[in-house]
Amino acid sequence: MKKQLYIVLITVFCILLLDQIMKIWVKTTFDYTGENSTMPVFGSWFRLLYIENQGMAFGTTFGASIWAKLGLSIFRIFASGAIAYYFIKQWRKGARTEFLLAIGLVFAGATGNLIDSMFYDFIFDYDPCIGFNHLEGSGIWSDCGIMGKQETRHTGFLMGNVVDMFQFTVEWPSWVPWYDKNGDNQIFPAIWNVADGAISIGVIMIIFRQRKYFPKDKQGLKAQPR
Repeated sequence: MKKQLYIVLITVFCILLLDQIMKIWVKTTFDYTGENSTMPVFGSWFRLLYIENQGMAFGTTFGASIWAKLGLSIFRIFASGAIAYYFIKQWRKGARTEFLLAIGLVFAGATGNLIDSMFYDFIFDYDPCIGFNHLEGSGIWSDCGIMGKQETRHTGFLMGNVVDMFQFTVEWPSWVPWYDKNGDNQIFPAIWNVADGAISIGVIMIIFRQRKYFPKDKQGLKAQPR
């Protein structure tokens, strides 16, 4: 059982380390506009694109008030705690290593994005005039020179942006019915990070492997995860 625990803990640590290395490297190396904001990785279908989002995975937001962002960050804390508790409970019951890894991936992803919100406003200089720091309806105004006054987001502990950088740039072929000649035809336009990827992989594993993780006994009742 200890071997299982070590495997998952090492995996979680490596994901968190890679996630933070990528975010800090992108944030300190890339510009938020201009030629240095992107970097092709695999030809024309995958690239690095530096952005920051104020919400959840893939840029989902919940409004402009301070309570919306604070509530989201607090939710992340409780979610990470609940996942950790569930992991320990399943580990003690002797759950399958693969299932524990799936839980660990979700935990690592949630924690990785939480770190950004908790500390990045203290580690990095805050520029209220950068586009991804604008937040209409916040009530916080900053003078941005030729841009005029702009409403900017709330800052501080649990208020930081999440750094994203990965983007698939593959477009739908022109023969599909929904192809728009004058629009954006990217198959998956969202920009994401290592943490988002870990959460997605963990959830997909649980969905597609649930019969293995939650086998049924002879009476048709679900047994404990294995």
